Amino acid sequence: MRTKVVVAVSVAALLVYFVLLGRTGVLLLGTGEWAGAALGTALLAFPLVGAYAVWRELSFGRATERLGRELADRGELPVDDLRRTASGRVDRAAGQEMYERYRTEVEAAPGDAGAWYRLALAYDAAGDRRRARAAARHAVRLHGGG
Repeated sequence: MRTKVVVAVSVAALLVYFVLLGRTGVLLLGTGEWAGAALGTALLAFPLVGAYAVWRELSFGRATERLGRELADRGELPVDDLRRTASGRVDRAAGQEMYERYRTEVEAAPGDAGAWYRLALAYDAAGDRRRARAAARHAVRLHGGG
């Protein structure tokens, strides 16, 4: 729930920023100068690009959450019993073991969205956030959510 509150506050702040940026863009367009028009056009484009990026991330989050819930309901998510360091992070060796287990599962069933989702969890446990997001995106595509 905390994450959803942080996301909602962040999106609200971005919306305010986008409105202010758009307002400045309109004012610059009204100057009648070529430089003002160019800057105004750019400032109007930034909120559109930003809104698209926010929409994509929120869509990805909803699709990932939906897939995770479905897998949890079917009992297909791994139990989080990994060894942890004193700071609470997953022990690197435990994360690597988890990764090897789910990499093998994906190799055996490359079209299985659940296998890719579990691989995403393993990448995350191993500390590789970039590959975790890529595997999660692939899982969502296979599941039909993106």
